[in-house]
Amino acid sequence: MSWGFWPGRGQTVIALHGITAQYANFVGVAERMEGRRPLLALDLRGRGGSTKPDGPYGMSTHAADVAAAMEAFAIGPSVVVGHSMGAFVATALAAEHPEAVSALVLVDGGLPLEPPPGIPPEQVLDTALSAQVERLSRTFASPEDYLAFWRALPPFSGGRWNRWVEDYLRKDLAGADHCYRPQAFEQAVRADFLDCADAERIRSRLASLEVPVLLLRASEGFNPGDPPLCSDETVARESVLVADFRDRVLHGCTHYTIALGETGAQVVADAVVEMAEECRS
Repeated sequence: MSWGFWPGRGQTVIALHGITAQYANFVGVAERMEGRRPLLALDLRGRGGSTKPDGPYGMSTHAADVAAAMEAFAIGPSVVVGHSMGAFVATALAAEHPEAVSALVLVDGGLPLEPPPGIPPEQVLDTALSAQVERLSRTFASPEDYLAFWRALPPFSGGRWNRWVEDYLRKDLAGADHCYRPQAFEQAVRADFLDCADAERIRSRLASLEVPVLLLRASEGFNPGDPPLCSDETVARESVLVADFRDRVLHGCTHYTIALGETGAQVVADAVVEMAEECRS
C-alpha cells in the first residue's frame, strides 16, 4: 500500500480518498493542519501507487487493508477522515474494525445516496462522472496535457483552480515518454461504485457505529451549481441511525473543492483537529 505522510504532534489522523483519487487528494488539508496532527493518507487498493489486483474490492476489503496498514505502522485508535468513497470506507472501518477508530469525519460521503431516477446502478457512474471515468482508459502525452484536460471540465472552473489541484493531478499520473495514464484501475472503480450503492449494508454499518461522526458536506455537487450529493433530506433520513452525529454544510464548495479548495481544506483541517482534541479529552 502506498501512502503520503505529513508529520505533526499527537495521534496520527488517517485520511482516505475518493473513488478515482489517491492520497494527494489531501495535500490542501495536510497543509492547513499545519502540523497540529500527523496525517497519514493511504492509496486504497486499485489506486495511486498501491497494488491493482483483479479483486476483491468493496468497502469491507478496503477497511481490512486500512486496518492492516494501521497495525503495521503501530497506529492506535485514530480519527479517520474520508472524502467521497473514502467516507464509505471509513464507516466500514469503524463498524468492522472498531478498535482502529476513535472518531469519523465524513467529507461529502458515507450516507446512502439516492440514484438518479430510471438509471440502473451500473450506469450511474458513466452518467454522473462520464469524463472522469472515460479518462481512466486514455493516455496523455504529458502531465501538462492532463492538466489541460481537467481545466476544460466544470469542477475547477470559475477560479477554483489552484496549486493543490495541480499537485493532486500530477500525482494522479504514471508513465513516461508521451504515454501517461491515470493510476486508478477502472475495474476497481466500477466494483467499488456498485458496493457503495448497497444502501442497506451502509445503513447497517451506520447503525452499529459507537464513535462520534461529523459530516462535512458541500453545498454543490460534482460541478458548480449542481444539487448537493448529501441533501438535507438525505441527512435528515439517514443521520438518525447514528448515535452521535453532527452535520455542517460548507457553502460555496463543490464535491471536489471541499477537499482541494482553500475554504474547504481549512474547514476540514480544523474539524479533524477539533475532533482529535475532543477524543483526547
